[in-house]
Amino acid sequence: MAAALVLSACNKPAETPDAKAPADAPAATPGTAADHAFDGAINAADFAQHVKVLASDEFEGRAPGSVGEEKTVQYLEAQFKRLGLKPGNGDSYFQTVPMVETTADETTSLKLDVKGQPRELKFGNDMVVGTRTGQAEVKLEASDLVFVGYGVNAPEQKWNDYAGVDVKGKTVVILVNDPGFHSQDATLFEGRRMTYYGRWTYKFEEAARQGAAAALIVHDDAGASYGWDVVKNSWSGAQFDLPAKDDPEPRLPVQGWITGDSARKLLGDLGQNLDELYKAAGKRGFKAIPLQAKASVDLKSKISEKSSRNVIARLDGAKRPDEAIVYMAHWDHLGNHTGEGGHEGHGAGEGKAGGADTIYNGAIDNASGVAGILEIAEAFSKQTPPPDRSLLFVSVTLEESGLLGSKYYVAHPTVPLNKTVAVINLDAMPIIGKAKDFTVVGYGSSELEDILKTIADGQGRVLHAEATPQDGFYFRSDHFNFAKAGVPALYAKGGDDLLEGGTEAGQKAQVDYRDHRYHKPADQFDPNWKLDGVVQDLDALYSVGKVLAGNEQWPNWYEGNAFRAAHDKLMAAPAK
Repeated sequence: MAAALVLSACNKPAETPDAKAPADAPAATPGTAADHAFDGAINAADFAQHVKVLASDEFEGRAPGSVGEEKTVQYLEAQFKRLGLKPGNGDSYFQTVPMVETTADETTSLKLDVKGQPRELKFGNDMVVGTRTGQAEVKLEASDLVFVGYGVNAPEQKWNDYAGVDVKGKTVVILVNDPGFHSQDATLFEGRRMTYYGRWTYKFEEAARQGAAAALIVHDDAGASYGWDVVKNSWSGAQFDLPAKDDPEPRLPVQGWITGDSARKLLGDLGQNLDELYKAAGKRGFKAIPLQAKASVDLKSKISEKSSRNVIARLDGAKRPDEAIVYMAHWDHLGNHTGEGGHEGHGAGEGKAGGADTIYNGAIDNASGVAGILEIAEAFSKQTPPPDRSLLFVSVTLEESGLLGSKYYVAHPTVPLNKTVAVINLDAMPIIGKAKDFTVVGYGSSELEDILKTIADGQGRVLHAEATPQDGFYFRSDHFNFAKAGVPALYAKGGDDLLEGGTEAGQKAQVDYRDHRYHKPADQFDPNWKLDGVVQDLDALYSVGKVLAGNEQWPNWYEGNAFRAAHDKLMAAPAK
């Protein structure tokens, strides 16, 4: 569950970074699991132990650049060493990821001139804004507002919301999701199934390519697939980004979101009806609408250059060690929001009044995925005979900030991408019991699904797409950076047709997590979790890698998939 950006692949192995902790770092605490006797087989007790440690208050929500990061990466290094795995980045288990930390002043307001009448939107309640420029102060003065529908420029779809309008220096107002979503028109894009054009990341990128000075996305719960509190939590406090030199994509001076209520009132004051605009923007031939309003903001931010770390371990293959299967999961979460003038991590803190919980522990998102790759790594380390191909276990940072750790890895892979057979991603594992089904996010994408289907058949389970493809989960997790580079990627987890309670119970549990724990302090380890389903899922995902590591198959994307051309080009290039 997360956000997505992408960088084109570079097959040059990364230089070994300085793996030492900062001089002022606290003493590492890698081992509250030292008294736990781990089993070589994938099992619930070991999985639970890893999650319990990683999601403990001691790890403070695992924010990049925090004390929690130091404890997390040291714990992962200790576990990989315990398994006898080699460092995965030269002689280091760490890959340094440079980052710029930007913390916007939350007293910032967005000032509007609406037909000559002043209006003001408050940070957090009405809007959130930030900058990716790395500048301590960015000013937007009397920038004309333009409503550009869904903000999509897709030549292959014969769709361009920017046609006939010049938005250079202006502020574009954009709807979230795809044109086919709100209109319920299956003939537009992929209907309710979100494409990359529906992601907020794409919309900001395209606005920057068009020369806009600022972009504001109109939030709605259904289109975004989460409430305003998630936007507020994710955009408040410290934000992380790669330095501009490591990311050639264009950047907006100011970007952010406005609430649906704020947008509705603003447009109403301009003689526009938001509901009617949804309808108009969801039809071919929509033309952007200049608005009789101007936006101004004086955005001050604290800027600091820091670094975080991916953690990488390697198990050499016995016969073809230069070829590797990658298992990955992001270790970072939102940190500890102290409410005392500075947050570790990012998001709106709840403060300490009344003893409110300020630690975003991230047990399911994504201590569960990290625990999963540790369990799979343990199984491979004990496998007899050993795998023919190498296994790479990559726990990336900065996923919550836009998939930045995986983005950096794809640009600086420690195994060339055209020697990377496949990527298997674990993110937010279900802890609700065994299911009759297996959800493949982005179902119908690659030949990896053929391997998984055989394994799922043996478990008496069926594969299917995610229940809410309109939510765009395929573009919100780290495998997406590999997919854009052409590497076949699998993102699969237990479904919601539970053995106990069926789909009604499964969907209820998923909605309960989304509404009450996702990106909230309540995402904590619970000893009462039903983990038999996770064990079954991990067995299946381990088996996919076991098949690939034991043969010479090079899976591809299915014919017609958007990433197949990138894969074919990647495999035609000489390895570096």
